[in-house]
Amino acid sequence: MAQANSLKSIFYALGANFVIAIAKFAAAIHTGSGAMMAEAVHSAADCSNQGLLLLGFKKAKKPPSREHPLGHGKEIYFWSFIVAIMLFSVGGMFSIYEGMHKLDSDEPLSSPYVAIAVLVFAIFAEGASLWGCILEINKVRGERSLWRWFRESRQSELIVVFGEDLAAQIGLIFALGAIILTMITGNPIYDAIGSIGIGVLLIVIAILIAREVKDLLVGQGVDPLVEKKMRDFLSQHSDITQLYSLLTLQLGPDVMVAIKAQMDTELSSKEMINKINATELAFKQQFPEVVWLFFEPDCKD
Repeated sequence: MAQANSLKSIFYALGANFVIAIAKFAAAIHTGSGAMMAEAVHSAADCSNQGLLLLGFKKAKKPPSREHPLGHGKEIYFWSFIVAIMLFSVGGMFSIYEGMHKLDSDEPLSSPYVAIAVLVFAIFAEGASLWGCILEINKVRGERSLWRWFRESRQSELIVVFGEDLAAQIGLIFALGAIILTMITGNPIYDAIGSIGIGVLLIVIAILIAREVKDLLVGQGVDPLVEKKMRDFLSQHSDITQLYSLLTLQLGPDVMVAIKAQMDTELSSKEMINKINATELAFKQQFPEVVWLFFEPDCKD
């Protein structure tokens, strides 16, 4: 199975959000739009979030130690969870606060066409980032829907980037609609409602991301598609007569596997050891993400 380049998706999102955030802040200050300010804070928070994901990537690569014999791969899950919290608080709660603050305001928007131009630009830029993320996702999701991939993926950083990009794209459409309605009606309440809607959207996305990352923090096996490929490989291997159990644990980019299987019972101890070593080597070549592999030969489950 092809591997998704999560790092590439993060850099795409970081570049797009940095440029968009500057444009949004300038437009929000110039127009006084609450929805635009909510979007600006959202983009700025996303930039910080991508920085945290990059930090998580770096820390996840630290080698194993006596205190952490299985490495630091789960660091990426911790930082992904922090990102979900930031998306909930800095993005979602601030947007709702900004919208509630604007509900009682009767101050009209100034230069709304500037805000519209910035939002249209942001929609295209964010769309490019989302498309780049989906291209990476398509390398690993197979025939699954995006929702099913989201529930089954073990790449927390890719889950976060996808969730952020999707929330940003929908939020931009909310903000654009709110500003257009405010222009048509002359009533700034639509701008406030747009900001509140963006906040609710961000909170929902943040909760969905946090739920998936929480499962990874607690401990999950590999992606179901990968596990099926592992079982097929072992079941078809010439030195294994029966596969009893296959246990996997996803540790960030690395995987730990424990195998219990029956081999030829007529083999001598030395021959059995050589067969096991050869099987382990072939398995790791087929699945290079497997760093720790434990093989237990047995005659019963």
